[in-house]
Amino acid sequence: MVRVLVIGANGKVGKLLIKKLKDSEHVPVAMVRDTNQVPQFEEMGVETVLGDLEGDFSRAYYTIDAVVFAAGSGPNTGPEKTVVIDQEGAIKSVELAKRFGVKRYVMLSSMGADTPGEGPDAMKHYLYAKHRADEHLKQSGLNYTIVRPGGLTNNPGTGKITFGEKLNEFGSISREDVAETLAYLLSVPRAEKGSFEILEGDTQLEEVLAY
Repeated sequence: MVRVLVIGANGKVGKLLIKKLKDSEHVPVAMVRDTNQVPQFEEMGVETVLGDLEGDFSRAYYTIDAVVFAAGSGPNTGPEKTVVIDQEGAIKSVELAKRFGVKRYVMLSSMGADTPGEGPDAMKHYLYAKHRADEHLKQSGLNYTIVRPGGLTNNPGTGKITFGEKLNEFGSISREDVAETLAYLLSVPRAEKGSFEILEGDTQLEEVLAY
């Protein structure tokens, strides 16, 4: 049984990911910042651990085999908060994964993070933060996968996506399908040491990287 620490478990994608992992062969551990976020996961029978990306969250890594970083500062925060959470928080999580010998690390990034200078002005601080975190992960020596979705929606998931290292198109994808992709790629050897873009599409998720 693989124990998976979900950083950002209380976020929209994080909550969906916890449910997907709970229904899989993995054992999710929800990292939350506040005690009032704990009961919702306890009701699901999911273990929780307190950890704040702005502080020391090393205790969250005890007995952990894999990490999924799904945290984000949110669309309404300024550049400073984005750097603290999406960049520095992610980098700290990578360093802790190295220290604790984590065997698998999956990063939820964003489409456009590979070329942040080309993004819209309002998004550049966010894309640069994601870019720096992604590059740090690539150089870490960890067994990583980076997932870069397009615009996120709250539509129901379809279990079908468009998937590739570089799609050269823009679009959207439901948060549910993003969560399912994150859970799926944890166990796909061909996803290791790779960066992938995803959008809504016609390919069944279980067919992605299956051959």
